[in-house]
Order: sequence, then structure tokens, then C-alpha cells
Amino acid sequence: MSGMLLKICDSIDACIAAVCRFVLYVTTVLLFGILAINVFLRYLSSTSLKAGGEAPELIFPWMVMSGVVLAAQYGSHISIVWFLEKIPLKYRRLVIMGNGLILIAAYSSLAWGAFTLMPIVSTERTPVLGVPSSVTYSCFLIAFVLLVLTAVTQSIRMYLTKGMHGRYISSGQTASAFAEH
Repeated sequence: MSGMLLKICDSIDACIAAVCRFVLYVTTVLLFGILAINVFLRYLSSTSLKAGGEAPELIFPWMVMSGVVLAAQYGSHISIVWFLEKIPLKYRRLVIMGNGLILIAAYSSLAWGAFTLMPIVSTERTPVLGVPSSVTYSCFLIAFVLLVLTAVTQSIRMYLTKGMHGRYISSGQTASAFAEH
């Protein structure tokens, strides 16, 4: 049963990572392209794209939030590694799982907050493109849901493997040393 649950967690994490990488790559290329075109137009013809300022404002939050989710998957978003290295290995698992529960609660409340704002911000539109502000807010909602899922999968993995998936074991310690404690 635990092996199947670990495979499910790995599949969920892999899907989240693939989606976030795709969003990160696409938004980075779009931002660079839009800004480069705008700069060339300014220098060559003293003009610019009408949406040259609006489009990056719509795209940038998607890029940032996909990076935040990827950082969370690598254990680098809200990291307590400096503290973990100071406590005995046998207590790390409890601290990491407690941190996961705090993150699940925090990101769930942030997702709910973003969800409740959607009807309000959907009526606001950007001046040039006419895109509703809910497009930007939806990236926050999606990212917070993905962060909740990531915290859940990491907590399950930590519980089932007793911390031996290696992410929080410092380089000088082995998984077998963790199992001994």
C-alpha cells in the first residue's frame, strides 16, 4: 500500500513539475520577446507596442508563481534547512511534517482568499488589451492549490519513508544513519 501511495505522490509531483516548467519556459520566452521587440521599436522608430507595458504585467506573475511551486518541490521555497541541520536526525521528520501541515493550512487559506476575490477582479480590465484582472489572480489560485498538493505529497513521502528520500539529509549523513535513529 505504501509503495503505491509513494508512486501516486511521485506522479502528482511529476505532473506539477512538468506543468510549472512549461509555464516557466513559455512565460520567460514571451517576456523576453515582448520586451526585446519593444526596445527595438523604441530605438528604431521612436514608438512602442501599445500593449508593451501591459503584457509583461499579465505574464510575469505566471512566471514567478511557477518558479515558486518548483522551488517548493525542491524543498527550497520555505526552507528550514539551517535549523534542521542543528537538530538530531530523529526529530527532523517531525519538524518537516509539522512544517508541511503549517504550509498546507497557509496555502489553503491563501487559495481560498484568491478564489473569493475572483468575482471582484473579473470585472476589472486592463486598459489596452481588455484582459480581466482575474487572469492574473487565477495564477495565484492555481499556484496555491499546487503548493498545497506539493506539501501534501512531501508530507506523505516524509511519513512513509521516514525521511529517507534524501532531500533533508545533509551531505555528511546517510539514509542509513537516519534509519538508525
